[in-house]
Amino acid sequence: MKKFIVLGVLFILPIVAYMFFASGVNNFAKLPVLTEKIDDVKGLKSLSGEDISLSEKITVLGFLGSDVNKRKGNAFNLNQKIYKRFNGFDDFQFVMVLPDRSEQNADSLKQELSSLANVNNWKFVFTTEFEVKKIFNSLNSSYTLDENLSSPYVFIIDKDKNLRGRDDNDPEGVMYGYDATSVAELNNKMIDDIKVILAEYRLELKKYKGVSKRDSYLKKYNKNEE
Repeated sequence: MKKFIVLGVLFILPIVAYMFFASGVNNFAKLPVLTEKIDDVKGLKSLSGEDISLSEKITVLGFLGSDVNKRKGNAFNLNQKIYKRFNGFDDFQFVMVLPDRSEQNADSLKQELSSLANVNNWKFVFTTEFEVKKIFNSLNSSYTLDENLSSPYVFIIDKDKNLRGRDDNDPEGVMYGYDATSVAELNNKMIDDIKVILAEYRLELKKYKGVSKRDSYLKKYNKNEE
Protein backbone atom coordinates (compact mmCIF):
# COMPACT_ATOMS: atom_id res chain seq x y z
CA MET A 1 0.00 0.00 0.00
CA LYS A 2 2.83 2.39 0.88
CA LYS A 3 4.46 1.62 -2.47
CA PHE A 4 1.35 2.77 -4.35
CA ILE A 5 1.12 5.95 -2.28
CA VAL A 6 4.76 6.78 -3.01
CA LEU A 7 4.25 6.09 -6.72
CA GLY A 8 1.18 8.32 -6.71
CA VAL A 9 3.05 11.20 -5.10
CA LEU A 10 6.03 10.85 -7.43
CA PHE A 11 4.23 10.36 -10.74
CA ILE A 12 0.50 10.99 -10.66
CA LEU A 13 0.36 14.14 -8.52
CA PRO A 14 2.74 16.16 -10.74
CA ILE A 15 0.69 15.23 -13.82
CA VAL A 16 -2.56 16.28 -12.12
CA ALA A 17 -0.97 19.55 -11.00
CA TYR A 18 0.28 20.25 -14.52
CA MET A 19 -3.16 19.61 -16.03
CA PHE A 20 -4.75 21.90 -13.44
CA PHE A 21 -2.44 24.82 -14.12
CA ALA A 22 -2.42 24.26 -17.88
CA SER A 23 -6.21 24.40 -18.05
CA GLY A 24 -6.59 27.28 -15.63
CA VAL A 25 -7.14 30.94 -16.36
CA ASN A 26 -3.98 32.97 -16.78
CA ASN A 27 -4.10 35.51 -13.97
CA PHE A 28 -0.71 37.15 -14.47
CA ALA A 29 -0.50 40.68 -13.14
CA LYS A 30 -1.00 43.33 -15.79
CA LEU A 31 1.30 46.33 -15.93
CA PRO A 32 -0.72 49.10 -14.25
CA VAL A 33 -2.01 52.13 -16.17
CA LEU A 34 -0.57 55.25 -14.52
CA THR A 35 -1.82 57.93 -16.94
CA GLU A 36 -4.53 57.56 -19.57
CA LYS A 37 -4.45 58.99 -23.08
CA ILE A 38 -1.19 60.91 -23.24
CA ASP A 39 -0.64 63.32 -26.13
CA ASP A 40 0.15 61.67 -29.45
CA VAL A 41 3.05 62.59 -31.73
CA LYS A 42 0.94 62.12 -34.86
CA GLY A 43 1.45 64.88 -37.40
CA LEU A 44 4.89 65.89 -36.14
CA LYS A 45 7.86 66.07 -38.49
CA SER A 46 9.92 62.87 -38.43
CA LEU A 47 13.42 61.94 -39.51
CA SER A 48 12.10 59.28 -41.91
CA GLY A 49 9.36 61.49 -43.34
CA GLU A 50 6.60 59.10 -42.22
CA ASP A 51 3.71 60.02 -39.96
CA ILE A 52 4.51 58.50 -36.55
CA SER A 53 1.83 57.70 -33.99
CA LEU A 54 1.71 56.12 -30.55
CA SER A 55 -1.70 54.64 -31.29
CA GLU A 56 -1.85 50.87 -31.91
CA LYS A 57 1.82 50.47 -31.00
CA ILE A 58 3.71 49.38 -27.91
CA THR A 59 6.10 52.30 -27.59
CA VAL A 60 9.21 53.14 -25.64
CA LEU A 61 8.98 56.93 -25.50
CA GLY A 62 12.01 59.11 -24.80
CA PHE A 63 13.13 62.75 -24.84
CA LEU A 64 16.68 63.25 -26.11
CA GLY A 65 16.69 67.06 -26.07
CA SER A 66 18.63 69.53 -28.18
CA ASP A 67 22.01 68.22 -27.00
CA VAL A 68 21.74 64.71 -28.40
CA ASN A 69 25.33 63.84 -27.55
CA LYS A 70 24.50 64.29 -23.86
CA ARG A 71 21.99 61.41 -24.12
CA LYS A 72 23.92 59.28 -26.60
CA GLY A 73 25.00 56.85 -23.88
CA ASN A 74 21.36 56.39 -22.87
CA ALA A 75 20.42 55.62 -26.46
CA PHE A 76 23.13 52.96 -26.74
CA ASN A 77 22.05 51.39 -23.43
CA LEU A 78 18.46 51.22 -24.67
CA ASN A 79 19.52 49.87 -28.05
CA GLN A 80 21.57 47.05 -26.58
CA LYS A 81 19.40 46.10 -23.61
CA ILE A 82 15.84 46.78 -24.78
CA TYR A 83 15.53 47.45 -28.51
CA LYS A 84 17.59 44.51 -29.77
CA ARG A 85 15.78 42.16 -27.39
CA PHE A 86 12.23 43.11 -28.38
CA ASN A 87 12.52 44.50 -31.89
CA GLY A 88 11.27 41.26 -33.41
CA PHE A 89 7.80 41.73 -31.91
CA ASP A 90 5.04 43.19 -34.08
CA ASP A 91 3.87 46.72 -33.29
CA PHE A 92 6.89 47.54 -31.11
CA GLN A 93 8.69 50.84 -31.61
CA PHE A 94 11.00 53.41 -30.05
CA VAL A 95 9.90 57.05 -30.39
CA MET A 96 12.29 59.85 -29.43
CA VAL A 97 10.89 63.38 -29.20
CA LEU A 98 13.30 66.23 -29.89
CA PRO A 99 13.04 70.01 -30.35
CA ASP A 100 13.26 71.47 -33.85
CA ARG A 101 16.70 71.91 -35.39
CA SER A 102 17.97 68.67 -33.82
CA GLU A 103 17.52 66.69 -37.04
CA GLN A 104 21.19 66.49 -38.00
CA ASN A 105 22.31 65.27 -34.57
CA ALA A 106 19.47 62.74 -34.46
CA ASP A 107 20.41 61.43 -37.91
CA SER A 108 24.04 61.01 -36.82
CA LEU A 109 22.91 59.07 -33.76
CA LYS A 110 20.68 56.84 -35.86
CA GLN A 111 23.59 56.10 -38.21
CA GLU A 112 25.75 55.07 -35.25
CA LEU A 113 23.00 52.83 -33.88
CA SER A 114 22.54 51.22 -37.29
CA SER A 115 25.98 49.67 -37.04
CA LEU A 116 24.70 47.62 -34.09
CA ALA A 117 21.13 46.74 -35.10
CA ASN A 118 18.38 47.22 -37.65
CA VAL A 119 17.07 50.64 -36.62
CA ASN A 120 13.85 50.73 -38.66
CA ASN A 121 11.79 50.92 -35.49
CA TRP A 122 13.80 53.75 -33.98
CA LYS A 123 11.60 56.80 -34.72
CA PHE A 124 12.69 60.41 -34.22
CA VAL A 125 10.13 63.23 -34.24
CA PHE A 126 10.68 66.98 -33.99
CA THR A 127 8.51 69.82 -32.76
CA THR A 128 8.50 73.15 -30.94
CA GLU A 129 9.77 73.64 -27.41
CA PHE A 130 6.18 74.22 -26.29
CA GLU A 131 4.98 70.97 -27.86
CA VAL A 132 7.87 68.91 -26.41
CA LYS A 133 6.93 70.15 -22.94
CA LYS A 134 3.24 69.53 -23.60
CA ILE A 135 3.82 65.90 -24.61
CA PHE A 136 6.11 65.32 -21.64
CA ASN A 137 3.69 66.93 -19.18
CA SER A 138 0.82 64.81 -20.50
CA LEU A 139 2.60 61.82 -18.94
CA ASN A 140 1.75 63.35 -15.57
CA SER A 141 4.90 61.82 -14.07
CA SER A 142 7.03 62.97 -11.16
CA TYR A 143 9.95 63.81 -13.49
CA THR A 144 10.96 67.03 -15.24
CA LEU A 145 12.77 67.95 -18.44
CA ASP A 146 16.18 69.60 -18.14
CA GLU A 147 17.21 72.88 -19.79
CA ASN A 148 17.85 71.02 -23.07
CA LEU A 149 14.34 69.48 -23.06
CA SER A 150 15.75 66.03 -22.34
CA SER A 151 15.23 63.40 -19.68
CA PRO A 152 17.20 60.29 -18.68
CA TYR A 153 13.86 58.48 -18.27
CA VAL A 154 12.01 56.52 -20.93
CA PHE A 155 8.39 55.45 -20.73
CA ILE A 156 6.31 52.44 -21.76
CA ILE A 157 3.19 53.49 -23.69
CA ASP A 158 0.53 50.94 -24.62
CA LYS A 159 -1.55 50.72 -27.80
CA ASP A 160 -4.22 52.98 -26.31
CA LYS A 161 -1.66 55.72 -25.56
CA ASN A 162 -1.71 54.97 -21.83
CA LEU A 163 1.42 55.27 -19.69
CA ARG A 164 2.24 51.93 -18.07
CA GLY A 165 4.55 51.40 -15.10
CA ARG A 166 4.59 50.31 -11.47
CA ASP A 167 2.06 51.78 -9.07
CA ASP A 168 2.10 52.24 -5.29
CA ASN A 169 1.16 48.58 -4.82
CA ASP A 170 4.68 47.69 -5.93
CA PRO A 171 7.12 47.16 -3.03
CA GLU A 172 9.47 49.74 -4.56
CA GLY A 173 6.74 52.33 -5.08
CA VAL A 174 5.51 54.16 -8.18
CA MET A 175 7.71 53.93 -11.27
CA TYR A 176 6.58 56.16 -14.13
CA GLY A 177 9.68 55.62 -16.24
CA TYR A 178 13.01 53.85 -16.41
CA ASP A 179 16.39 55.54 -16.00
CA ALA A 180 18.28 54.76 -19.21
CA THR A 181 21.58 55.74 -17.62
CA SER A 182 21.25 52.67 -15.37
CA VAL A 183 21.93 49.36 -17.11
CA ALA A 184 20.85 47.60 -13.91
CA GLU A 185 17.42 49.27 -14.01
CA LEU A 186 16.95 48.35 -17.66
CA ASN A 187 18.00 44.75 -16.98
CA ASN A 188 16.16 44.20 -13.72
CA LYS A 189 12.97 46.22 -14.20
CA MET A 190 12.27 47.47 -17.70
CA ILE A 191 12.86 44.14 -19.43
CA ASP A 192 10.46 42.43 -17.02
CA ASP A 193 7.79 45.10 -17.48
CA ILE A 194 7.94 44.96 -21.27
CA LYS A 195 7.61 41.18 -21.07
CA VAL A 196 4.45 41.65 -19.00
CA ILE A 197 2.80 44.03 -21.45
CA LEU A 198 3.74 41.87 -24.44
CA ALA A 199 2.26 38.82 -22.68
CA GLU A 200 -0.89 40.83 -21.98
CA TYR A 201 -1.41 41.59 -25.67
CA ARG A 202 -0.58 38.04 -26.72
CA LEU A 203 -3.24 36.74 -24.33
CA GLU A 204 -5.78 39.19 -25.74
CA LEU A 205 -4.91 38.06 -29.27
CA LYS A 206 -5.36 34.40 -28.34
CA LYS A 207 -8.76 35.19 -26.81
CA TYR A 208 -9.78 37.11 -29.94
CA LYS A 209 -8.71 34.26 -32.21
CA GLY A 210 -10.56 31.79 -29.99
CA VAL A 211 -13.79 33.82 -30.16
CA SER A 212 -13.43 34.28 -33.93
CA LYS A 213 -12.95 30.54 -34.41
CA ARG A 214 -15.97 29.78 -32.22
CA ASP A 215 -18.16 32.31 -34.06
CA SER A 216 -17.10 30.88 -37.40
CA TYR A 217 -18.01 27.37 -36.24
CA LEU A 218 -21.41 28.50 -34.92
CA LYS A 219 -22.17 30.32 -38.16
CA LYS A 220 -21.34 27.21 -40.16
CA TYR A 221 -23.35 25.02 -37.77
CA ASN A 222 -26.41 27.27 -37.94
CA LYS A 223 -26.23 27.34 -41.72
CA ASN A 224 -26.21 23.54 -41.86
CA GLU A 225 -29.23 23.42 -39.56
CA GLU A 226 -31.31 25.62 -41.88
